[in-house]
Amino acid sequence: QVQLVESGGGLVQPGGSLRLSCAASGSASGINVMGWYRQVPGKQRESVATITSGGSTNYADSVKGRFTISRDNAENIMYLQMDSLEPGDTAVYYCTAVTWTRYWGKGTLVIVSS
Repeated sequence: QVQLVESGGGLVQPGGSLRLSCAASGSASGINVMGWYRQVPGKQRESVATITSGGSTNYADSVKGRFTISRDNAENIMYLQMDSLEPGDTAVYYCTAVTWTRYWGKGTLVIVSS
């Protein structure tokens, strides 16, 4: 079992920045891919960014050049640095981790509004 806890969400003005964190515990040493997804009411959950244990990253086109995913394998923590935030980035952001199955955190709310 892997437990994931997100933090760092909040209210930010357009153009601002936030850094999300995801702390993994339990059988975290077995994690291969980690990532961030987001969801707004009435829409499907969408992938934002993923990172492998080797550091390979992938981003949604909508966040390329603005968001940066990183991971500290020793501490089992993953980050999402979000810059140049736009109102369209408003969503609940979920941390996910894949071992032989996929685990999800409970999410953290990001609101981008003036």
